[in-house]
Amino acid sequence: MSEEQIQTIIAYVTDYGLKVVYALVIFIVGKWIAKLVCGLIKKAMKKSKVDAILVGFVSNIAYYVLMIVVIIAAVQKLGIQTTSFIAVLGAAGLAVGLALQGSLSNFASGVLIIMFRPFKIGDFVEAGGVTGVIDEIGILVVHMHTPDNKGIIVPNSQIMNAHIVNYNKHEIRRVDMVFGIGYGDDIDKTKAVLADILAKDERVLEDPAPAIAVSALADSSVNFNVRPWCDAADYWGVFLDTHESVKKRFDAEGISIPFPQTDVHLFKEES
Repeated sequence: MSEEQIQTIIAYVTDYGLKVVYALVIFIVGKWIAKLVCGLIKKAMKKSKVDAILVGFVSNIAYYVLMIVVIIAAVQKLGIQTTSFIAVLGAAGLAVGLALQGSLSNFASGVLIIMFRPFKIGDFVEAGGVTGVIDEIGILVVHMHTPDNKGIIVPNSQIMNAHIVNYNKHEIRRVDMVFGIGYGDDIDKTKAVLADILAKDERVLEDPAPAIAVSALADSSVNFNVRPWCDAADYWGVFLDTHESVKKRFDAEGISIPFPQTDVHLFKEES
């Protein structure tokens, strides 16, 4: 190998080596800047009291976008034409997108959840065919837990493609209950007893006023619709305690609570 060829190789290695070093510096510094910017975004959004769901979602998206820019800049420093690189990246992205249509649908649904905010962390909801409390809203899935503390992971698209019932959307809720009495019992007395039970419960709101009315003349009972209003957090307490109070007061007042019965008649045949 001649001295001229050696000099050429040294010059090539030196030039390319410097490009590699510059590319690494761009990548390392760019990654550090991306983390710094995402940290500033998180800090600013938290200071503005933005929902925690939106903070994590936006910061993650910003980080990935910045890292793509950093990688393209580093590759360009190596002397690779970024135009062709972007074209190849786009073609690869299209292929991956076709293969991951479900994931892209979940991502798009995640964006819609963040935009329209049908619920927030801590809400008790019925969504995607399941019922539970929202723990975390991710880019692709929503994490929930049931009242008996089972963990559930629901794809975002499944949630957005079905109806959503948010039981914590409003501050107050109506408690719907039905109580039956016998046909021989006094209707006016029963209404007075039910109204007294609700009036003694401090959790029941005066406005809107509770509704008590005869709703049906059933096969074996006269049914009353009892509909008080309360704070959303007191719903189950009012529901359960009212049923217990009604049973005790009905027993004390001599008001019967009918239940299905079957009469069996036996006939003896004489031989």
